[in-house]
Amino acid sequence: MAKYAEKRDTMTKKELAIAKRNGKYNCAQAVACSFSKEIGVDETVLFKACEGFGSGMGCMECTCGALSGAILLAGFKNSDGHLENPATKADTYRYTRQMVETFKAKAGSTVCGELKGIGTGHMLRSCPDCIMDSVEIVQEVLGI
Repeated sequence: MAKYAEKRDTMTKKELAIAKRNGKYNCAQAVACSFSKEIGVDETVLFKACEGFGSGMGCMECTCGALSGAILLAGFKNSDGHLENPATKADTYRYTRQMVETFKAKAGSTVCGELKGIGTGHMLRSCPDCIMDSVEIVQEVLGI
């Protein structure tokens, strides 16, 4: 276990996310949990928050889990947390739109089933590629 923790400290965010996905993390968890230190949220909290986003929202092949994990980070990174009148909501939406548009331009879709080629037999993007794209988008758009 200590050897993994040692190696984890020298991994890039993409490598860390892929290592998490190769373990027991779904795509959303792999992306979000890779940035727990940068956003100051315990990894267990992020893991739990992203559990339902796996396989395109609970195995429904809807929005890509890796993208969902990235979007979750936008709220944690940007939101001021004011429940009554959040001044940050418009900016968080802007970051989210930018993330979605960038992901779609890279991958060809934001829909898990389409990305995996379910029904068409033509895969647009693999899960590891979607994870790496999402990590890169988080770094570019959120600056973390």
